[in-house]
Amino acid sequence: MFRLLGWFFGFGMFLALGGVAVGAVYLATVTAQLPDYTVLKDYQPPVTTRVHAADGTLLAEYARERRLFQPIETVPPLVIEAFLSAEDKDFFHHNGIAVDGVIRAVRDNVLARLEGNSAIQGGGSSITQQVAKNFLLTSEQTWDRKIQEAVLALRIESTFSKNKILELYLNEIFLGLNSYGVAAAALNYFDKALYELDVAEAAYLAALPKGPNNYHPFRRTQAAIERRNWVIDRMVENGYVTPEDGDKAKEEPLNVIPRAAGSQLYSAEYFTEEVRRELAKLYGEDQLYGGGLSVRTTLEPRLQEYARRALMDGLIEFDHGRGFRGPVASVETAEDWGKAVFDITPLSDVPEWQLAVVLEMGDNQATIGLRPEADVDGAILPNRVTGTLAGPDIKWVSKPLQSILKVGDVVYVSPVGGKQGAYTLEQVPQIEGSLVAMDPRTGRVLAMVGGFSFAESEFNRATQALRQPGSAFKPFVYAAALDNGYTPASVILDAPVEIRNGDGSIWRPENYAQEFYGPQTLRRGIERSRNVMTVRLARDIGMPLISEYAKMFGIYDEMQPVLAMALGAGETTNLRLTSAYATLANGGRRIVPTLIDRIQDRYGKTVYRHDQRTCEGCEATDWHGQAEPRIIDNRQQVLDPMTDYQITSMLEGVVQRGTGTAARALNRPVAGKTGTTNDYKDAWFVGFTPEMTVGVYLGYDNPRSMGSAATGGGLAVPIFTDFMAKAMQGRPATPFNVPSGMTTAWVNPSTGAKAFEGEAAIEESFKPGTGPNPMTSVIGMDVNAYDAIQREQQMQQEYGGGFDTLPPRSVQPVQDYAPPPDRGGYFQEDDSSLRGMM
Repeated sequence: MFRLLGWFFGFGMFLALGGVAVGAVYLATVTAQLPDYTVLKDYQPPVTTRVHAADGTLLAEYARERRLFQPIETVPPLVIEAFLSAEDKDFFHHNGIAVDGVIRAVRDNVLARLEGNSAIQGGGSSITQQVAKNFLLTSEQTWDRKIQEAVLALRIESTFSKNKILELYLNEIFLGLNSYGVAAAALNYFDKALYELDVAEAAYLAALPKGPNNYHPFRRTQAAIERRNWVIDRMVENGYVTPEDGDKAKEEPLNVIPRAAGSQLYSAEYFTEEVRRELAKLYGEDQLYGGGLSVRTTLEPRLQEYARRALMDGLIEFDHGRGFRGPVASVETAEDWGKAVFDITPLSDVPEWQLAVVLEMGDNQATIGLRPEADVDGAILPNRVTGTLAGPDIKWVSKPLQSILKVGDVVYVSPVGGKQGAYTLEQVPQIEGSLVAMDPRTGRVLAMVGGFSFAESEFNRATQALRQPGSAFKPFVYAAALDNGYTPASVILDAPVEIRNGDGSIWRPENYAQEFYGPQTLRRGIERSRNVMTVRLARDIGMPLISEYAKMFGIYDEMQPVLAMALGAGETTNLRLTSAYATLANGGRRIVPTLIDRIQDRYGKTVYRHDQRTCEGCEATDWHGQAEPRIIDNRQQVLDPMTDYQITSMLEGVVQRGTGTAARALNRPVAGKTGTTNDYKDAWFVGFTPEMTVGVYLGYDNPRSMGSAATGGGLAVPIFTDFMAKAMQGRPATPFNVPSGMTTAWVNPSTGAKAFEGEAAIEESFKPGTGPNPMTSVIGMDVNAYDAIQREQQMQQEYGGGFDTLPPRSVQPVQDYAPPPDRGGYFQEDDSSLRGMM
C-alpha cells in the first residue's frame, strides 16, 4: 500500500515538475520578445498644439490625438477616485496584478468555455496592466498577450512609482470624441478644465475606458447613464462620495457639450489657417499635430472683428448694386419644410445670416420658414420658426418679390432691426477681397481677412492671391526718385509719350481721364496718380533701379525692368504690399510681417521669437547706477529717413487732395495710395498712420471688370476708413515724425518753384542742400516751366487738352491749395488704367 502511494506521489511530482518545466519554457518563449518597458521613462505622448491670440484667446487646436498632458500633481482627487473606482480600486495596494480581478476574469472565461464561447473574455486588468497594454503591446485578445501584459506590469511596478504609473494611464487612455487623456476629455465633453468637473461628470469620464462607443452620449444615452451611475455607486461604496451626493449626481443628465475642433474664433479662420501653414512649414506635420506647441499669435480679436465687418460690408454693398442673382436652392415644402432646408448647410462663419425657405408668396411680401437649429449632437430640433420678408425692407432690390422668388426657394436672410419677425434678403457676394492690418513698428499682423467666408472658400486673398497693385505701386517709383536726387517740387512733363517695345510694337500710356496736363510736380503727380508722368520718371531714373527698390521693399522677389511695371503691372499679394507700406510708416526701416509672436514647446521653452532686436543691459540682475536698458533696432534701413518723410508727406496729400479723400473723415494724419488696374479688375487702397498700416484689396477671383466706377478711391478707401474709424477710436491723432535736419519752404503747387507772396502755396520739406524747383528744367522738356505750361495750353486741341492753368498771382495766401473748381476730374481717380498696354 505504501509502495503504491509512494509510486503515485512520485508520478505526481514528475508530472508537476514536467508541468513546471513546460510552463517555464512557455513563459520564456512568450516573454522572450517583450518590449523594453524602460522607454516609459522618456515617454512623450502626442500633445495638442494650441494657438492663441495676442490677448490669450484660444484661436485653434491642432492634433491627430487631442491630448493635453496633465501632471499627476494637478489632477484633482475626485477624478482619480472616479477612475480607481471604475478600473482598479486596489491600485495603490497591489504589485501590478489585481488578484480579485484575475479571479473574476478566470471565472468569466471558464463559464464562457462551458457555454461554447472560445473567445477570451476581457476584464481583470489592473491599471498597471492597462498601461503595459496601451504603451507596449497590442489589443489582441490572446492568452499570450495577457501573460505578456502581466509580466510587464510586474516589471513596471518594480521600476516606477504608483503616481507615475497613474500619470501615464490618465494621459494616454482613449476616451472617445478623439480625446486622449482626462484633460482633453474634460474639455471635449464638457468644455471644462479638470478641476471644474463635478461628481457626475468625473464618473462619466471614468465610465468610458471600457469602450467609449458603447457609452456614446448621444447614440447610446441610456447605456451611458447606467454605466456612469454604476461608477458613482462604486465611488460611494469606496467612501469617496457620500450616499446623498451620489444620489444627487445620479439624477443629473449627461450635460455633454461637444467642443468644436479647428478655429475657435469665427472671424479669424483665414488668420488661423495661415498660422497652421506656417507652423507646418517651420516644424513639420508631426510637430504641428503632436508636438504640444503653444503658439502666441499677433492677432487682436477686437481689430479682427472690425476688419471682418468692414470688408464684409464693403463687399455686400458692391454686390447689392449688381442686383439679386437668385436663390441658394429650391426645395419641396409639401411635407416637412424644416427638414428640407436643414439639409442645406449654411455658411458657418456668417452667423448674422440664416437660411430660410419661401412658404407663401403675396404681393411684394413672402412668408418664410427659418432653418431649424441643431441639437448638440447635430440632430435637427423639432421647433419651426416662421417670419416675413417684405419688399420695402429690402432696399437694394427694386423689383417686386414675386418676380424674383417663388415658393420653395431657399435664400439667406437677416433680421430687420426694430421689427419682430421681419427679415431682409441677403446673398453671398461674387466679389471678393482682403484686408490686412499691421503694426508698422514691428510687422505684427493685427488683423487679416482673406475673403467673405472661409466656409465658402479657404483661398486666402491676403496671402495667396497674386494681383496687380496698379497705382498702389507708384509710391516706390517716386521713393526711388526722391532717394536719387529728385525733390517733391521736381517737375515732370505730362504729355503724350510713345514707348517702342522689343517686338516693335508701340505702347502709348494714358492717364485715367485720357487727358494730359503739362509740367507737374512730383507731389501733384502722385496725388493725382498721373500715369504718363510716372512712366517718364521711371524712364529717367531707370527701371533697374526701380526693380531693386521693389525687391528691397519686399513687393517682388524679382521684377522685370520694363516700364509697364512702374504702373503696377506686376503681381503681388496684399500682405507683401501692406508690408512695403509699413516700411514707409516705420521711417524706411524694413519690417518683416509676422502672424506669430512666440512659440513654446511642450515644456514651456521658447523655440521661436519674431522680435530679433537686441537689448543692451536687459540681462542685468541688479542695478549699479548703469544706464537704462536700450533696445537696438538692427533691422535694415532700406530708405533714407528724409526720403521716407518726403514720400509720406506726398501720400498724405493723396488723402487730403487726391484720390483717397474719403479717408479725410478720420480727422487724423493718414497717408496712403489708391490703385485701380486695367479694365477695373482690381481696386486697392493701402494707407497708414504712425500706429497702423492697412491694405485693402477687392476683385473677382477670376479677374474681370468690376465696372467703370470700380476704383480704389470708390471701393477700397471707404472700407479702410470704416475699419480705421473703429480701430483708432479713443486714440489721439499722432503726426508723422519729421527727421532732424530737413528744411521747409513754401512752393507753388503747380510749378514747384518758390511761392510768391499772395500765391496759392504748399509747404514742402527738403533735404539739406536742396530746395524748390529753380524753374530751369522740366523732366522731358528743357524749357522754363512757366513757358512749358503756356506752350502745353496752346497744344490742348492737338492732344485733347485740359491742362492746369497758371496759378493766379494775386490771391489770398493759403497754407494749402485746392483743386480748380472747373476741374471735375481732380478728385476722380487718375489711376493706372493700362490702356493700350500689351
